[in-house]
Amino acid sequence: MEVGKLTELKAGEPAPDFVLPASNGEMVRLSDYRGSRVVIYFYPKDMTTACTQQSCDFRDSNDEMLKYNTVILGISLDTVKTHQRFIEKKELPFLLLADTEHEVCELYGVWQLKKLYGREYMGLVRSTFLIDEKGKLVREWRKVRVKGHTEQVLEAVRQL
Repeated sequence: MEVGKLTELKAGEPAPDFVLPASNGEMVRLSDYRGSRVVIYFYPKDMTTACTQQSCDFRDSNDEMLKYNTVILGISLDTVKTHQRFIEKKELPFLLLADTEHEVCELYGVWQLKKLYGREYMGLVRSTFLIDEKGKLVREWRKVRVKGHTEQVLEAVRQL
């Protein structure tokens, strides 16, 4: 796949399966969650302002998501060790997965060319994906703005 090329994921198609190391020290495979809905949110970096807010918003909606048989997984380029510190500090009740080589980011089309102050670089674009119990993509949100986003995802979960 060409780096930076947006992967076309379509609602109703199987979500790309993957295996990544998780904050609990285990390897996590997306297909292990068949039978549950899964919210995957990709975020740029642990402990940064917007990413902390987003993670805490998902933390605060976790109990409601669980009522709808929905598991939350966060993915960033950070290491498992950094994820563990982030979870402890912010009391996150869900797993964070380490995609240090951005392979899953590329698979989901969130590793893209970004521009900041005239400088171009490759980076993770904040995005969220909702996957149903059969492993099919139901909804995607790309270039997410943090404020109000978790409510949008929770509403989509409720409507499933």
